[in-house]
Amino acid sequence: MQDSKYLVANDRDEQWGLVVNTVGYDELGVGDPYPTKGHGDGYYFDVERGRVLDEYQLLYLVEGEGVLSTSAVKNVRLKAGDMFLVFPGVWHTYHPVEGNVWKSYWIGFKGRNMDDRMNYGFLSVDKPVYNIGYSSDVVMLYRTAIKAAKEEGACSQQLLAGIVNNLLGLMYSLERNMKLNRRGGYVEMIAKARIMIREGVESKITVHEIAAELGSSYSNFRKLFKEYTGMSPALYQQNLRLQRAKELLSSTDMSIKEIAYRLNFDSPDYFSSKFKAKVGCKPSEYRTGMKG
Repeated sequence: MQDSKYLVANDRDEQWGLVVNTVGYDELGVGDPYPTKGHGDGYYFDVERGRVLDEYQLLYLVEGEGVLSTSAVKNVRLKAGDMFLVFPGVWHTYHPVEGNVWKSYWIGFKGRNMDDRMNYGFLSVDKPVYNIGYSSDVVMLYRTAIKAAKEEGACSQQLLAGIVNNLLGLMYSLERNMKLNRRGGYVEMIAKARIMIREGVESKITVHEIAAELGSSYSNFRKLFKEYTGMSPALYQQNLRLQRAKELLSSTDMSIKEIAYRLNFDSPDYFSSKFKAKVGCKPSEYRTGMKG
């Protein structure tokens, strides 16, 4: 069984930065021929020969097992709960393992937003598979995309582009959290650390003291914190203090010197330099701008 829709985008849609070309769902029983019939021109492929597309496709295998090969990776095992990407201009093929069912969703898209993510290293042809487990949220997004594509309402391309971004964000986040959750109490430790840093944004507590209070060496704490949040605990603390500084600059008449010391910066000059590097202007300029 196949349920699919192929779409056309206009020049204005493409200016949005991401357009969707196809979305659908495949369901095969044991022994059913694959790929299923009914794919649009340029999409149907012979499993042995594979294919090359001019778009990205994001697929989610909700039941069954399969194998993916591309010009970058060979014979990668696919299992239920895997999302996988195929990339424009990259040869690929995939299929169910013999004796397995195959139930999968897909959505095909392209645009400069995706190209930027590739260029910045968020996605790579060397890592096409993300194990996220079963997610009802992901399934619901695919179903919503299929419904929106079939209805083709006003601004449906913008709606579909938002769904693609949501799917990619969930894929990225769910896999990361699954990996971290396998490491015992580390996720809980980092969650506690973030709360402690937030609650102590105006206190003198240091990230070294927080690590010690949580029973971890600082080097291990820093490594895990950065793995989880994408930044060091010291930078996380500094960014929160700068965020608080913006609130104080816009809502109080405290001097810049008072704010700097209240937020435990080493000096007003150090505070000003960090503020400008983060916000793009001096604290005094920010305050003037906020007050018009």
